[in-house]
Amino acid sequence: MPLSIPRLRTWFAFLAIATIAVVAGFYVYARFQLRKLVQQAPQKLGVEIQQSTEGFSLSKSEGGRTLFTIRASKAVQYKQGGKAELQDVNIIVYGKDSNRFDQISGSGFEYDREAGIVKANGEVNIDLEANALGPKQPDQQPPRELKNPIHLKTRGLVFNQKTGFAETKEAIEFRIPQANGSAQGASYDSKSNVLTLQSNVKIETGGDRPTSINAERGVIRKQPADMVLERVHLKQTERSIDADRVNVTFRSNNDVDKIVATGDVRLQDNDKNALSVVAPRADLDMAEKNSIRQAVFSGGVHVEGSGKNPINATSGKLTLNFGNQNRLSHVRASENVHVQQKPGQTSGDAYDVVANAMDLVVRNGNRFESAETSGPGQVALTPQKAAPGDHTVVTADRFRAEFDDNNRLKIIHGAPNAKMVASTSNEPDKIASSRDMQVQFAPGGGLIGILMNGGFQYTEAQGSQGSKGGRTATADKARYNPADETLTLSGSPRVTDGGLAITANAVRINRRTGDAFADGDVKTTYSELKQDPNGALLATADPIHATARSMNAQRNSGVARYTGGARLWQGPNIVEAPSLEFNRQQRSIVAQGTADKSVQSVFVQIDKNGKATPVVVTAAKLAYVDSDRRARFTGGVIAKGAELTISSDSVDVVLNAAGQASKATNAPSQLNQIVAQNHVSIQEAGRRATGEKLVYTASDGKFVLTGGPPMVADAQHGTIRGDSLTFYSHDDRIVVESKQSSRTVTHTRVTR
Repeated sequence: MPLSIPRLRTWFAFLAIATIAVVAGFYVYARFQLRKLVQQAPQKLGVEIQQSTEGFSLSKSEGGRTLFTIRASKAVQYKQGGKAELQDVNIIVYGKDSNRFDQISGSGFEYDREAGIVKANGEVNIDLEANALGPKQPDQQPPRELKNPIHLKTRGLVFNQKTGFAETKEAIEFRIPQANGSAQGASYDSKSNVLTLQSNVKIETGGDRPTSINAERGVIRKQPADMVLERVHLKQTERSIDADRVNVTFRSNNDVDKIVATGDVRLQDNDKNALSVVAPRADLDMAEKNSIRQAVFSGGVHVEGSGKNPINATSGKLTLNFGNQNRLSHVRASENVHVQQKPGQTSGDAYDVVANAMDLVVRNGNRFESAETSGPGQVALTPQKAAPGDHTVVTADRFRAEFDDNNRLKIIHGAPNAKMVASTSNEPDKIASSRDMQVQFAPGGGLIGILMNGGFQYTEAQGSQGSKGGRTATADKARYNPADETLTLSGSPRVTDGGLAITANAVRINRRTGDAFADGDVKTTYSELKQDPNGALLATADPIHATARSMNAQRNSGVARYTGGARLWQGPNIVEAPSLEFNRQQRSIVAQGTADKSVQSVFVQIDKNGKATPVVVTAAKLAYVDSDRRARFTGGVIAKGAELTISSDSVDVVLNAAGQASKATNAPSQLNQIVAQNHVSIQEAGRRATGEKLVYTASDGKFVLTGGPPMVADAQHGTIRGDSLTFYSHDDRIVVESKQSSRTVTHTRVTR
């Protein structure tokens, strides 16, 4: 996540420092007891001085310690009007405990006793300095070195002794080791201890990160100790803070207690990864030594970040807790949290997080460790190359996120009642749910995968590429891989796609193409079939079943390829092979054998007694289309019946239409004709025949053998040859045809 914790911590730190600088500059100015000094000095001058005095000096002591001294190059007391003047004045205040060394100097002060007004005629300089060695120096000598002086300068200072009100309309300046500043016009009410900076308040701080502070107006009170700045603008080289009003309250030791900024509060960072925070109100709760304990933005917070990973976030409230050394330790966003990660340079993927509240744990003050939502949440993910409208939305009752060392999302875990909805343009939504869900991200950004555990369910309505009824799936576990857009199911997976049901040890579904891949103990069932009276092997409305070690089903073409001990059947009709392809749209089969295992299928024929007897056909390959009712076997074909065996290079088995099948049998499809070619061999009990082509008709048991020339060898009657040999399985006749002679019919005995 691109939010910079050190940057955020620095903002609050320099805000606190700037506030302290203002207090040090102006609050202490009020503290230097202007009221007492101006009251005491003119009163004594009015009593004791009736004329011009050169080298005037006055001091006051208590308990053997000097409280203050006043020196002037000249003092003049005017009888008329009761006015007094001091020129080149220097005042030193030591304090009751001799712990101060404050100096006030000016070119001239004027006192009007009747009006009770003291006025500085020229420039006034004030230096405020704590003197820890004061109590050890009974002679009250000034310290040799001023270590941390606070210096103020102004002109035209007027104090009304009767009202206790001091004011100047001139510029007032201050300087301390940490900062310097100014304001245009100031007033001080000594009765209420309120200092008002009239306008154009400016403060400049030094250090590694110089800061400028501007405000239209400022008010500082002693009881309760607080400060208010209006229209505030704080700026560093690459960041700034603005607010309509900033209120700072202080503890009895002058440490900052709370800071409240209200009215369009804006924090702006303008470096290469610019970030801004906007809220109507910000509250800072300060700990000891002016460190930050907590910062709260409220009233509707908006965070905007740019750079490599742009971010946009909103919430009703944002709370930041700090630990030792002003290190951020915890962040809580509450009241309708919404975080948007926009496509950036390091990651083109985008995500959108919505929750009622979110808590973030921070490690070492500079990186996010984890984040957790309170109540239901939502995460929307949009891949970099997604088409418009393509995205995935994950919801759960609660989310927990983990971050890497670069503050990027590493894992999002949602539980319970996790749900994922994948949307694709012009396609129905694909919906997955489970007990819990884990979203994994790559170190450089981008989605790695989504894991779903416990009671996984998947639904996908029929789309432009879908089949009737859409697709559903269940499993114990599932994993989605965005790289190839596949969903892998494990733990008793079951998938239904229209009329197809799949179970296996593991099933993979391609989200983009809809293709399915199954591995380990694959079982499939094709249902919702219509009966075809003109078909044969796969003609009924009964379900078609297929099993194998693995399967690849193409959704668009309706073709499924089974490998590893494949077996397909409908009712009694069975095809077995090492591998086979089944097209459910055409009801066709292509089966392929291996050197160790042949294709095998079973048919029946009706004998002369009306009894159904099986015919088992094995070969290297089988091709069958149910509408043709022709099963073409090639490569070492063997057709074995109850009383004979036929072998050849290829065999076409023509079947009777399902509507014409004998009512006497519920056996496999009835054999109508066998056409065998190339190296034909027929083996019966006591008789063997060979040729190049055989046409066998099951209805009358007729064999027509040609090519080679054909030959029949009988153990008892010898060998018969001709251009064409015709014999019947129902009797002992053989018809021999030859070009050199007329047709000859030979009767021979066949052992039964």
